[in-house]
Amino acid sequence: MKKDAKIVLPGGAGLVGQNLVARLLAKGYTNIVVLDKHRANLAVLKKVQPTMTADYADLAEPGVWQQQVASADVVVMLQAQIGGNDYQDFVRNNIDATRLILESIKAGNVGQLIHISSSVVESVASDFYTESKKEQERMVLASGIACPVLRPTLMFGWFDRKHLGWLSRFMKKVPVFPIPGHGRYMRQPLYVGDFCNVIISCMENQIRSGICNISGHEKIDYIDIIREIKRATHARTLIVNIPYRLFYALIWLWGLFDQNPPFTTQQLAALSAKDEFEVTDWPAQFGIRYTPFAQAIDETFNDPAYGHIVLEF
Repeated sequence: MKKDAKIVLPGGAGLVGQNLVARLLAKGYTNIVVLDKHRANLAVLKKVQPTMTADYADLAEPGVWQQQVASADVVVMLQAQIGGNDYQDFVRNNIDATRLILESIKAGNVGQLIHISSSVVESVASDFYTESKKEQERMVLASGIACPVLRPTLMFGWFDRKHLGWLSRFMKKVPVFPIPGHGRYMRQPLYVGDFCNVIISCMENQIRSGICNISGHEKIDYIDIIREIKRATHARTLIVNIPYRLFYALIWLWGLFDQNPPFTTQQLAALSAKDEFEVTDWPAQFGIRYTPFAQAIDETFNDPAYGHIVLEF
């Protein structure tokens, strides 16, 4: 792929987008356009990466942003509503926005689409995020546009405002860090740096089809993830197990006073849903190296260039 190819990232001011931009620029790509409606995080992106284009756009509404998509060489569809208590937010950002992006691609001469789905489409959980991501993937596959569909598990890394990043900041603020129940909820966390390398491999190798489960290769219990974050950040908080029902009640109360809570009762239910996702040899498939979890945690919180940057929740 040419280094001046136009790469458009709808929803690119979030975790994956910020990491992807950093890695694309490091590889010499020069024509990157991010479309997002989160003004604060767009401002962070412009400050950190001043050479690329970052435009405000509500992707659930028709607008001039569609011209950017229609004229792209590559579109990486990243926009996603992950948390929240209002289902309409998930409809707008995961379904309505996808419909308009697909229409824009069909109206233009786009060379390649890469769709970022989620492992939750195969989850036993039933919540707003899961159901809307399932519908989003169905729309992409039914669109007739050939594209790879990537299904990552829970991601973490630089610019992580919602997942392990939020947990690390909360850990530094409180003397006691609560763990729901026994804490032995198996997770398969995926380092976003590795996932971005998968996306770049799709671009550079012109991969145009296939549904790929991109799961973290290490199965780690939630409580051990918390302990690893504490080690890497040198936090002094005390990790304490509390009854699951009490934890649920506290999260429920938090949601009454916060329109955009960092953790919801639906997410708590998903945490304990006992999902186990397929682990494939995607490093060999895409020609990249897997980063061990402990090393990835250190890079996440201790990288001199990006480890200190925090996006708005």
